[in-house]
Amino acid sequence: MLKIFANLFNEHDKTIKKFQKIVTQVNGLETTIQKLDDEQLKNQTAKLKKEIQKLIKDGKSEEDALNIVLPEAFATIREAAHRTLGLRHYDVQLIAGLAFHNKMIAEQKTGEGKTLSATLPLYLNSLLGRGTHLVTVNDYLSQVGAGWMGPIYQALGVSVSVIINQASFIYDP
Repeated sequence: MLKIFANLFNEHDKTIKKFQKIVTQVNGLETTIQKLDDEQLKNQTAKLKKEIQKLIKDGKSEEDALNIVLPEAFATIREAAHRTLGLRHYDVQLIAGLAFHNKMIAEQKTGEGKTLSATLPLYLNSLLGRGTHLVTVNDYLSQVGAGWMGPIYQALGVSVSVIINQASFIYDP
């Protein structure tokens, strides 16, 4: 029985180490992305989409292509969040975003930035050119989250909308 728990913790440690390497890459791009003006930052979306399509055309899977551009995409949305809302994703939020992107659960307590963390994989996956969805059981939080984070996506040329019980809301300032 103890061996099962030991294996679980070993896997957890391996995942955290893997994620930490990616966080280091994202952090390494921060200065470069900060130097972009607002238009150049917005153009990152088209640039990353083009890069993903080239990678797929060259035989990479969608998942592999996303993982290749992930550090630059995360650095891009981090900078957009800082410019539009004055919020900067901390390393722990980058790790949560990596977990979400990898179909994992990341526990974050109230106030630890779940809404901001979710912007990372949502933006990354939107680069495939298809809708990306975040599902929550709380209509109020859905609407507040979309309105609050909407400027980040808009700064990058990505649209945001919300579907709530019997209605819809499109963020358009």
